[in-house]
Amino acid sequence: MTWLLLPLDFEFFRRGLLAAVLIGALCGYIGVYVVLRRMSYIGHGLSHAIFGGAVLSYVVHINFFVGAGLWGLMCAVLIHLISHRRWVGADAAIGVVTTSSFAIGVAIVSSYRTFTRNIEAALFGNILGIAPQDLWIVGAISLIVFVVLFAVRRQLLFSTFDPEVASAYGISAGWIDLLFVLLLAVTVLASTQILGVTLVAAAMVIPPVIARYLANRFRNLLLLSPVLGGFCGATGIYLSFYMDISSAATIVLTSAALFFILEISFWFQKSPAFRSGAR
Repeated sequence: MTWLLLPLDFEFFRRGLLAAVLIGALCGYIGVYVVLRRMSYIGHGLSHAIFGGAVLSYVVHINFFVGAGLWGLMCAVLIHLISHRRWVGADAAIGVVTTSSFAIGVAIVSSYRTFTRNIEAALFGNILGIAPQDLWIVGAISLIVFVVLFAVRRQLLFSTFDPEVASAYGISAGWIDLLFVLLLAVTVLASTQILGVTLVAAAMVIPPVIARYLANRFRNLLLLSPVLGGFCGATGIYLSFYMDISSAATIVLTSAALFFILEISFWFQKSPAFRSGAR
């Protein structure tokens, strides 16, 4: 048990562990809807869009969560408005808005060559360097997103599987979609400081996919996915501490390893050779 307790002597590790569990559970929870709605690309795109806001926040010297948050919400609304045009698909809207935002960030970085680790953290994550005030913000965002998603879970589920019938029953699928995209943008904002723009989408996709292997009911999926996300977050940060490698990458690789273990085990169970041997 010494190996489990030793890292807890360090305050930076305790903050990082709490942040990893919070973000892992949050991404796992909202990721259920992302996977069911086949919106994995938007999580990846919004993380890149927020990079533009992060760079602008640094240039004008305002708080990361304020500047990047407002920028991310603006990008989310633009994606929603453009994707609901009949002649433009959702994938095209995501591609136009997010790549343009990311390009703005890259252009500013190329002009201002005095950037610090704030931008590196936005790109690659800096979970062990998270400040106490940032941890409080991440916790508040996680709580708000959890509460709102739980409050609209029925409408969101209805609009996910059958939006046309949902409209007939008085559920505004357009407003529900907009609310979900805004919550997704806020989640990506909170996760970017922890995992970086390059790994946020993986944290939203892998735990729900793993949960679908293990859960047959939607309710169980909503319970299991955040548990898996929090578990992978905690396991990954412990592994990164002892292996001395990137915490964000280790968290994602832990999720990926669990996915491939389950995939291989299910493949063996379904293979004819395994079935004949079991008999």
